[in-house]
Amino acid sequence: MPKIVAANWKMNLRRQSACELVSALKAEGRKCWLFPAFPLLGPVADTLIGGGLRLGAQDVSPEPDGAFTGDVSAEMLVDAGCELVLVGHSERRKQHGELGDLLARKLKRAAEGGLETVYCVGETLNQRKAGKAREVVKEHLSTLQGARKVAAVAYEPVWAIGTGETATPAQAEEMHAFIRGELKTLGLDVPILYGGSVKPGNARELLAQAHVDGVLVGGASLKLESLRAIDEAALES
Repeated sequence: MPKIVAANWKMNLRRQSACELVSALKAEGRKCWLFPAFPLLGPVADTLIGGGLRLGAQDVSPEPDGAFTGDVSAEMLVDAGCELVLVGHSERRKQHGELGDLLARKLKRAAEGGLETVYCVGETLNQRKAGKAREVVKEHLSTLQGARKVAAVAYEPVWAIGTGETATPAQAEEMHAFIRGELKTLGLDVPILYGGSVKPGNARELLAQAHVDGVLVGGASLKLESLRAIDEAALES
């Protein structure tokens, strides 16, 4: 199975810059998963029609359509052209206090609305130093009990996001192997992506690991040159 390159653009880019990047990726025949901010979903969807790229959203409401100001339902995302959605990203957990019950509801609603989920897990630096990395990740994974339409799990060592730090390939492989075992107990056999300051300079070595099925890329996915280099590394792995 080809290794996956997922691009989380977070709160970056504008209509023109996003569409120019998508057009270039499409012209090169790339097959990345793209996660733009909500306002960019429509323009990006229109641009990637006919290509091998997949469109996803960065979040989804745990509620159906209704009186939920500021929320975006799974059905709205599908209508905008999305196939995928991120759930449980570390920034949502930390900055918005999203925990297990809420995330379980999001997983359920996403599946009911027709979306596949990329579910994110990972420990903080303090948790790793305290020897609790596996305990934390196992707890995060328990939210997947009974979940449907899971496209992938993304392991994000929180201490390596936006810090310039990166888990060593050996650290990534060790945790991915642990996650693989935990997913098996949950009856899930899905790709496991590594997300934590992935760049062209470290992507090849990370992707060479047996249990690393792809990468979830943040800042390095905002420029064609760096995203292309990471995708080339994935294609050659």
